[in-house]
Amino acid sequence: MAMSGEAGDRPSSTISGINQTGLRAHNERLVLSLLRQYGTLSKAEIARHTGLSAQTISVINRALETEHLVFRGQPVRGRIGQPSVPMALNPDGAFSIGLRIGRRSADLVLMDFVGTLRAQVQVTYRYPTPERILAFVAAELDPLIAGAAARDREELRDRVIGIGVAAPFQLWNWLDRLGAPADEMAAWRDLDIVGALGKLTGLDIILENDASSACLAELSVGGGRRHKDFAYFYVGSFIGGGMVINHALQTGVRGNAGAFGSIPLPRTADDRSTQLIDRASLYLLERDLVAAGRDVSALWTRGADWSGFDEHLSVWYDDAAPSIASAIVSVAAVFDFPVVIIDGAFPTSVRHELTRRVRLAMAQTNTQGIAAPQIEEGQAGANARALGSALLPISTRFLLEPTAFLATN
Repeated sequence: MAMSGEAGDRPSSTISGINQTGLRAHNERLVLSLLRQYGTLSKAEIARHTGLSAQTISVINRALETEHLVFRGQPVRGRIGQPSVPMALNPDGAFSIGLRIGRRSADLVLMDFVGTLRAQVQVTYRYPTPERILAFVAAELDPLIAGAAARDREELRDRVIGIGVAAPFQLWNWLDRLGAPADEMAAWRDLDIVGALGKLTGLDIILENDASSACLAELSVGGGRRHKDFAYFYVGSFIGGGMVINHALQTGVRGNAGAFGSIPLPRTADDRSTQLIDRASLYLLERDLVAAGRDVSALWTRGADWSGFDEHLSVWYDDAAPSIASAIVSVAAVFDFPVVIIDGAFPTSVRHELTRRVRLAMAQTNTQGIAAPQIEEGQAGANARALGSALLPISTRFLLEPTAFLATN
């Protein structure tokens, strides 16, 4: 969220408003962003944060009320003058769909205007194909909406503003690690997923890298809200990441910024060249479990229990934690991140243990020449990529900037 003013001008939490005619859309986004940030604000508080006139704020509030995007709370009495009337976002004001496409499973979610998930459905598979994903959306979209509509299904459907899609960058790559047929996965190369989903659903589609989407969720609803700058590692079938600089998600020119899985690591004992993706991804754990004759379906099922995998997890930690620590040093050497956040598609207990081991590995890693960052656990959790995908349409359409689901320090 953009800040304005030098020291001694406006307070650091002030956000610049624009009073000129014809820029109502900007000011509406500004008010909606502030309400998303603070929960409720009176007209006087909005004026203090923005510098907009009371008359301008009244006009904006009336327009947003007419569109059912905000509502008035109960007047706060007991002070001198007129009672203060707080404004808040209407949870039913708008809805967005999130589609998370993974290499072993996919999720479809419905999110309301304040960021609460109203419904979610998941499908698992050996590998994703365009036909599977499009069939999943075609079969589940209307039931997802119908299941969340307590009163008026048609009204809810009319308030769905779009679909955010979180998908791995170049989904067809690393086929040898997944055991997926090259010819079937190659169909992703030529597919216009945005166009195909738009034609199928009649909704606006926004596509983002899945790890960047997870990072957006951490920035928006997780612990990342506390930090101006942080690097983010997300462990899925393949490990990836994201970067937040000055409270904004950085996606890069090609949408692949924060591709930490491609960071080269020191050569192995048998002199093999490897990347982080080959040392800290969940496909490695899956491979070991399959070799041991274990059922691996729990790895890709939301909310499943991993307590039976402890022996194999211990082996995985032994390589994943020092590898992530080595990658953190590389990332911190490029941009002086004060904080690194670790999350992934696993239970909270696994996240806790991996983060603990990364901290221990960092203490044994050569950090000469850099300031070692603080290592934190993510809070968005295993559902981060689905959350991030659903945040995309709301933030893009209604907030001041595409990454405005955050709180200032």
